Amino acid sequence: MNQDNQTIYRTTSARTGKMLIIVLGICIVGGIIFFSMWDYWTSYQAPVVAQMAGAKNTGPAAVATGKTISQDLKFIESPDFKTFAFNTLPGEEGHNPPINANVGDKIVFNVENGGKSFHAFGVTADTEGFAGIFPSSAINSASNPLKPGMKGSSEFIPSKEGTYYYICTVPGHREQGMQGEIIVGSSQVVEAPKAATPTGTHIDLSVNFIESPDFKTFAFNALPGEEGHNPEFKVKSGDEVTFSVKNNGKSFHAFGIVSDPENVNSVLWNSAIAAASNPIKPGQGGNVTFIAGAPGTYYYVCTVPGHALQGMKGSFIVE
Repeated sequence: MNQDNQTIYRTTSARTGKMLIIVLGICIVGGIIFFSMWDYWTSYQAPVVAQMAGAKNTGPAAVATGKTISQDLKFIESPDFKTFAFNTLPGEEGHNPPINANVGDKIVFNVENGGKSFHAFGVTADTEGFAGIFPSSAINSASNPLKPGMKGSSEFIPSKEGTYYYICTVPGHREQGMQGEIIVGSSQVVEAPKAATPTGTHIDLSVNFIESPDFKTFAFNALPGEEGHNPEFKVKSGDEVTFSVKNNGKSFHAFGIVSDPENVNSVLWNSAIAAASNPIKPGQGGNVTFIAGAPGTYYYVCTVPGHALQGMKGSFIVE
């Protein structure tokens, strides 16, 4: 009978020990990396987890009113840690301040942990519990809370009327008193005024650029305190206006009707004459014709940066 000869490989106990040490080392290093990044892993819930926890979708976005309500809130606790609250304890002025807003208002929360416990923040429509938090309103979470002395900010824009609640989202803290009401009324959006149709009326207006001898004060027509200084102009929405300007000073200037006198780039209705990069030189002039837009208070200025702040600014009122 023939038997096949087979080679059998064996290892030494020392070699096995080294392999075990290497594997153990890899496990230890991996564990250190994982747990050193624990705050990262727990900072945000996965969308499916947030859904299961009852995170709210605000639904269709509300029409923004342009109003911003800023609310400062501080987490505090009673000395015996039986009562939690915002700003002051029950019975004291400023305790869990109610917030009144309208649909479309932006409520900005500036939150600080002024206590000794860990806390987190959010807004919910639920009358109890710590779920149903609107994502944009959340500041940290129960698994990654605000430690004492830490701060955070968030915002909430209600899309429906009703009563909402700002709470501490650490389980049990709402029940201990960390809850305030947000009472939301109907939308107060005010439609912006619209320009009238052309009236067929033509109006001619004119100003001159001038400067004080020391060049510290710039103005139109006359220096401050003198008759005719920066005259106020009134026109009707839809009027055709021709503005004529002349540079009677020694500096370079430019002209425009603006909505914001501190922003020379807010020129309206193609009313610019020259520009800072191609200004009106001393002794030169120019004119522009435009249709006055929506009713409101506007400003005619020198659009060379800094000149409006030095005084080259007058009111242009559209009725």
